Amino acid sequence: MFILRSSFIAVCAAVVSSVTMAGAAEPYKIVFQNGKAIAITSIALQKDQFVVKTPGDGFTEGQLLPVASADHVFGDKPPQINQALAILLNDKAKAKQAQTILEPVVAEHKITVGVYGSYWLEAARVLLVAYAVNGDAGLSVKLGKEISDSAPTQGTDPIVSLGKALLISPLAKLEEREVPLRDLTTADNVPTDVSAYASFFRGELLREKKHDAQALEAYLMVPCLFPTGGVILNAASEMKAADLLAAQSNRREEAVALATTAVRDATGTVLAAEAKKRLESLK
Repeated sequence: MFILRSSFIAVCAAVVSSVTMAGAAEPYKIVFQNGKAIAITSIALQKDQFVVKTPGDGFTEGQLLPVASADHVFGDKPPQINQALAILLNDKAKAKQAQTILEPVVAEHKITVGVYGSYWLEAARVLLVAYAVNGDAGLSVKLGKEISDSAPTQGTDPIVSLGKALLISPLAKLEEREVPLRDLTTADNVPTDVSAYASFFRGELLREKKHDAQALEAYLMVPCLFPTGGVILNAASEMKAADLLAAQSNRREEAVALATTAVRDATGTVLAAEAKKRLESLK
């Protein structure tokens, strides 16, 4: 159990880095070990080889390129990933909007699965969370299998367990919904982003049930214990924690510190605008 102190909040705020999000300046490409590169939209996958669909840049239509010869994916992180996640975490009722933004990204980048620097897994995990929050078990299970199959030697991806936890009926008892989320924050070999998601949504559940002290603890676990889970998850958790602290007359300074960090972390997304509103109301 956390013991919340001013110094603890200050440390949490200090460890979260800022990020500047920018769209890709050029088409996403797969760069091969010989230095040649081709746009991911110009190839298709056939077993263990890429086949060129659109000729150009030294490649001919129908040419086969061994997947094993791919070196890395070229291109900045798709800004749609953070934008969709910010929408989802800011307002769960907009899960469909997040899905609409992410589905084309997941489809386009599926060709890069297994290539160093691929953004597919991150985008697919956010999309699975959106499906689960929206209550779409079918799409959540289907995508969970695709994610697990992308790294078959590692078994079922923990994001599948998160999806199942989020799909539990809101009519179920609090313990039935809360325990699976809590377990994902303490289990071994769970990716940091999955633990961060679990802690955030555990905070949402506890806050909904008026367990504010426990909710505050869950929100603060995200930037403090799982900061590498992603700046958008950090920002959303900081903003929610700031809301709870602002309700306590003796903790306004802590709320201001967290809201300030949230504004910085969520730059370029709807979360930044929401956090800025919180900050202005606190000053």
